[in-house]
Amino acid sequence: MGDISSGGAGDRKVPKLPVEGKRNILITSALPYVNNVPHLGNIIGSVLSADVFARFCRLRGYNTIYVCGTDEYGTATETKAMEENCSPKEICDKYHAIHKELYKWFNINFDEFGRTSTPQQTEVCQAIFKKLLENNWLSENTMQQLYCDTCKRFLADRFVEGTCPMQGCHYDSARGDQCEKCGKLLNPTELQDPRCKVCQNTPRVRDTDHLFLELPLLKDKLEEYINHVSVAGSWSQNAIQATLAWLKEGLKPRCITRDLKWGVPVPHEKFKDKVLYVWFDAPIGYISITACYTAEWEKWWKNPENVELYQFMGKDNVPFHTVMFPSSLIGTGENWTMLKSISVTEYLNYEAGKFSKSKGIGVFGNDAKDTNIPVEVWRYYLLTNRPEVSDTLFTWADLQAKLNSELLNNLGNFINRVLSFIAKDPALGENKGVGYNSIIPDAPGAVSHSLTKNFGEKVGDYVEQYIEAMEKVKLKQGLKIAMSISGEGNAYLQESKFWKLYKEDQPSCAVVMKTSAGLVCLLACLLEPFMPSFSLEVIKQLNMPPEVQVSLSDEKGDIGKAKRPWEFLPAGHRIGTPEPLFKELRDEEVEFFRQKFAGSQSDRALKAEAEAKELAKQLQKTEVSDAKDKKKRPSKSAAEAKPKVSAEAEVSISRLDIRVGLITKAQKHPDADSLYVEEIDVGEAQTRTVVSGLVKYIPLGDMQNRKVCVLCNLKPATMRGIKSQAMVLAASNHDHTKVELVEPPQAAPVGERVTFPGFEGEPDDVLNPKKKVWETVQVDLHTNKELIACYKDIPFMTSAGVCKVSSICDGSIR
Repeated sequence: MGDISSGGAGDRKVPKLPVEGKRNILITSALPYVNNVPHLGNIIGSVLSADVFARFCRLRGYNTIYVCGTDEYGTATETKAMEENCSPKEICDKYHAIHKELYKWFNINFDEFGRTSTPQQTEVCQAIFKKLLENNWLSENTMQQLYCDTCKRFLADRFVEGTCPMQGCHYDSARGDQCEKCGKLLNPTELQDPRCKVCQNTPRVRDTDHLFLELPLLKDKLEEYINHVSVAGSWSQNAIQATLAWLKEGLKPRCITRDLKWGVPVPHEKFKDKVLYVWFDAPIGYISITACYTAEWEKWWKNPENVELYQFMGKDNVPFHTVMFPSSLIGTGENWTMLKSISVTEYLNYEAGKFSKSKGIGVFGNDAKDTNIPVEVWRYYLLTNRPEVSDTLFTWADLQAKLNSELLNNLGNFINRVLSFIAKDPALGENKGVGYNSIIPDAPGAVSHSLTKNFGEKVGDYVEQYIEAMEKVKLKQGLKIAMSISGEGNAYLQESKFWKLYKEDQPSCAVVMKTSAGLVCLLACLLEPFMPSFSLEVIKQLNMPPEVQVSLSDEKGDIGKAKRPWEFLPAGHRIGTPEPLFKELRDEEVEFFRQKFAGSQSDRALKAEAEAKELAKQLQKTEVSDAKDKKKRPSKSAAEAKPKVSAEAEVSISRLDIRVGLITKAQKHPDADSLYVEEIDVGEAQTRTVVSGLVKYIPLGDMQNRKVCVLCNLKPATMRGIKSQAMVLAASNHDHTKVELVEPPQAAPVGERVTFPGFEGEPDDVLNPKKKVWETVQVDLHTNKELIACYKDIPFMTSAGVCKVSSICDGSIR
C-alpha cells in the first residue's frame, strides 16, 4: 500500500532523484516560522495538506519528495530571543526541535525537514542575489528609518514601540508595524514618542541605503508565466485572486535587504553589514533544504522538463510564492523548476474567534497531543474541515460529531462488523455456529452474484472519482468520496443480510464476506493519505504482509481492480485479531476540553498558576493539621514509649508502591468473560501480568498502549488460573455503573513512583494481607471535583503533573 509509514521527520534514507520517463513530483509546504508552537490552523494550512498529497502521490507510484523546514531568520526571531533572554540561534534550535517533534506526532512524512539557518541557505541565496545583481534587476534606494544611538543600530519595525497616532486610540505600547489596540498598520516613523524596545531610549530618524528587486521591470515575464501556469496547474481560485490583486495594484520595487544581524549576509561590499530580507530568502529555503537532502539538488530544482512543483500554504503567503519568488528565479535567467500548482487554504477559526499564534488563542499542536485524542482523529477532523474555498470553524462539538458518527459509527462499524464475523469460530457455542474461524472464504461465484457485481461497479466509479479529485488537489472532496465508499459498504452488508445468508445460502455469504473484506483492504489504501496510523492498524488486523499491500498505480492495474473488491484478499488467508478502531468522545469530555482551551495561552497559564497556588495552600493546611495532631497526642510512659522490636509502621499511602505503568498488551481472559489480562511495563526488566475486572466498563481497544497507575506491592493472587502480579487503579461512580482508569500525564516516565506530598517513606516490599494496609488506605482514595486522583486531599503526583480521570468526580478509587 505504498508508504504506510508512521511518518515524522528525520528518517534518513537514500535520497531520491528524478527518474526519466516517470512523473517526478516535488512538494513543499510553507515554512513555519520558528518563534512559536504551531496551532491547528497553521498545521492544516500547509504541512498536513502537503503530507496528504505527498502520500497520495506515493500510492500512485509517482517519484515524490516532500520538503519543508523552519523559517529562522528575521526580526521576529530576534524579538523572541530578546523576550527569552537568549541568542537567536538558541531560539531557533529550541523551536526547530519542538516543530520537528510535533510534526512527527502528527505523522507528517517529510523526505527532509530542515531549516533556513544553514550554510546551504547562505550559498543558494547569495548565488541568486549575485545573478540578479549581474542581470541588473536590483537597484539602490535611500530610506528613512529610526536609529538607536545607544544600541548603535537601525531599528526594525518590531524593535520600536511608541504611542499610536490614531485619533481616539493613543495606545502607548503600539508596535512599529501595527497598533495591537486599534489594528492600524503603521510605519515606525509615524509613532509618537517612539522608544527602542531594547534600551527604552528615544531613537532618531536617519537615512539608510537598501537594495530593491525591480519587480516593474520583470512584470512582462512574470505575467506571461502566471497566465500560462495558473491554467495549466489548475491554481485554486483564492490563489489566482490574491495574485491578480497584486498585479492590478501595480508592481513596485521591493526592498530585499534589512538592517539586522540575524540573516543571510548581503554579498556586496557596500551592504555587507546588512542581511537579506526574510521574504526574499525564505522561499529560497525550499531549495536549500533540498540541497541538505541531496548534493544533486539541481536535478530537482533546475529540471522543469521533468519535475512538477506543487506548493501548499495559507492565503496570506500567496503573493510571495506567485510574485516574489518566481520573479527572483526568472531574474536569474537560469532554467529553474517553477511552481506548477499551488494549493491555498483560507482561515480555520476557533469556536467564537480566530486562531492566533501571537495572542495564543486556539488549540495548538502540543495541546492536541495532550488531549489523548488519537492523531488519526485530529487529522481526519482537520481535513474534513479544511478551509479550501472559505473560512471554516473548529468547534469541539463538531469534532465530537464527526468522530462519533463518521469514524465510529460509519467507518469503524463497517470494518469491525466484517472482520469480527470472519473471525468467529463456528465450533464455539457462543458464536451460534457462524463465522469462518479467521479464514477468508473462497467465493468463485462473485462475478455472477448480481448484488455484489453492481456493488463492485459502484465502488469502482467512486475510486475513479477519488483519483480525479486527489489529482486536482481537492483533498476534502477525496476524503468525502472515500468515506462514501465506507457508507456503501454498510449498505451492502445490510442489503445482503449476510447473517441470514450464512445459514440459508453459504456460497452467497462467502461472496459477501470476501468482497467486504476486500473493501476493508481498499479503504485502508484510500484513507492512508489522510489517516496513516488508522491504515496501519487495519493492515495489522487483516494480517497482510507489506509485499502484497494495495497501491493505486495505473501500471499495476489497481484502479480497474477496485471494481472487483473480492479479488483483493486470497481465499484461505488468515486475518488477525479484530479490535475496535475508534473510541466514543463523550459530552462531559467535550465540555472539559472546551473549558480547558478557552481564552488565550496566557489566560490558561494564569489559571494553572492559580490552581497550583490553591493546591499548595491545601498541602500546607494538611501539614499544619498533621503537626497539630501530633502535639495533641498524650505523652506516653517510658515503658509505653519503648519501641517494640517488630513495631508496625503507620498505615498511610507511603506504604503503597504505586507506579506509572504502560499497558503493552491487553486481551480477554481465556476463561472469564469479565476479566482482561494485561502485560504492563512498570519500569522493571520484565513486564508484569495483571488481571483486571474491567471488561464491562472499558472497551478492549481503549486498554491498549495506555499509561495507568499500578499498585505494585500487593501480594500476587491467582484469578481463574492466571497469576495477577499487580493491580490497575480505577475510579468508579457511587453506584458502580461507570468505571474509568486513573491516568498519569502522558509525559510521566514509565516506572516512576507516584508520590503524595507530606507522606514520604519507602513502600513495603509486599503488603501483608493480614494487616489490611490496602483496605485501610483505600477508603481515603477518591477523585475530586477537578477530576484529580487524591489520597485524602493530596493529589497523586508525578514529575509531569497530577494523575486524573476523564469524567468521574467524587468517585472511589480501587
